[in-house]
Amino acid sequence: MDFLADINNAIPEAALAGFGLVGLLLGAIGGDRTAGLIRLLAAVALVAASVLTAYQFQHPGAADGIAAFASATSPDGLYRVTMFTLFAKTVTYALAALALLMSGGFLKTSQMERYEYPLLIVFGSLGAGLMLSANDLMTLYVGIETLSLSSYVLAAFRRDSLKSAEAGLKYFVLGALASGLLLYGSSLIYGFTGGTAYAVIAAAPISVGLTFGLVFVVCGLSFKASAAPFHIWTPDVYEGAPAPVVAFFSTAPKIAAVALLAHVMFVTFGPHEEAWRQIISIISAASMLIGAFGALMQNSIKRILAYSSISNVGFALIGVAAGVGNGAASVLVYMTLYVIATLGMFGGVLALRRGGRAIDNVSDLNGLVKQKPGMALGLLVLIFSVAGIPPAAGFWGKLQVFQAGLQADMTWLVLVGALSSVVSLGYYLRLVWAMFMKPSAGELDKTDISIGIIVLVTSLLMFPILTVTIQMLLETAARASGG
Repeated sequence: MDFLADINNAIPEAALAGFGLVGLLLGAIGGDRTAGLIRLLAAVALVAASVLTAYQFQHPGAADGIAAFASATSPDGLYRVTMFTLFAKTVTYALAALALLMSGGFLKTSQMERYEYPLLIVFGSLGAGLMLSANDLMTLYVGIETLSLSSYVLAAFRRDSLKSAEAGLKYFVLGALASGLLLYGSSLIYGFTGGTAYAVIAAAPISVGLTFGLVFVVCGLSFKASAAPFHIWTPDVYEGAPAPVVAFFSTAPKIAAVALLAHVMFVTFGPHEEAWRQIISIISAASMLIGAFGALMQNSIKRILAYSSISNVGFALIGVAAGVGNGAASVLVYMTLYVIATLGMFGGVLALRRGGRAIDNVSDLNGLVKQKPGMALGLLVLIFSVAGIPPAAGFWGKLQVFQAGLQADMTWLVLVGALSSVVSLGYYLRLVWAMFMKPSAGELDKTDISIGIIVLVTSLLMFPILTVTIQMLLETAARASGG
């Protein structure tokens, strides 16, 4: 009975695991003829997981945390979700479903429609959910590796492309290094605290060995979030991987990785905040500056968005550095607004094709407003939101993390963020200039209607008039963070 109760508490992940196994069997029997059906069913499974996770907000024990799978070494459970992680998981699963839905046209056009693709998305999302729900370093590692192994294959999914193969190889090699750092840090923490359960680590006194272990764990988690100086894989992987894969990488795993880093810092190492605050602050500042200045030199849209993601992770880490009291809600708000806008931006990149070939150069956007005015206006709103230009919704997210930094007396970090925001306008406005001020670069193909709808919906969500949406998001994030 206890096992059934534990499964019930972990029902979103159990549902994804069950669907993944059934989908694998269906694909093995039907082959690639079932790819379209499996992709649709996978999107439904991810939406169902998102709904089930959101429903857990109403669980009587959600405020104190829902625990499952207790063991002798982890009496509080190997699996545990809080309001904070429930919020992150709900958004993660929903975005994974949207990224999967809008990939159909690209997969068919590029002759990449294979049944393994949606299953890898499902298993990757399962890993993201597991690592967010982890209450023990071993469970955390299993979740991270489940996501990572799926991601390595997805990055190299276009087997006839040398760039895609290179992206997958680079991601795998650097990811293996990051996993080694995480495991080494975990072993140090185990040696100096006597356990791997979050509660045991939080209760242990600070020591030199624990601090070293903390640093290695932060390095491993920063790689997953693509925060500097562990960002080196991001531009190459974003450029080489297929566009729908990058749309997935930059949204669902992104918010999961940042929320995981925040959760581990707040919960596992919360009592040792002074030991890691400066580390996170330096990573945040480096990410903002490297992302902002690195994107200025790029002509590839994918590489620009890759550096943009590095910079935006840096902004979110201001909220992490500010601590759980000041910054938890701001991290959720900022990352939610960022990943929604990013999904729409990658949707626009997916939608724009010329002569059957995907575009990737900034000059390919020239004169977009004359050919596709709706798409150009939607991308304008999304770009303004990611850039944090008022009154777009992204501005309010950036304001939240800046306020958290000021409340935590981290004025210098907020000033670095302000400088990075100004520098980033150089490449964001370059995209706008190309779309609205340059002559047309040639006739574009017809836009896939599903992608057009996603660009429309995401741009409307970022539209400044929808202040009700922003207010609801702020209130939900405050509730999720215990504020």
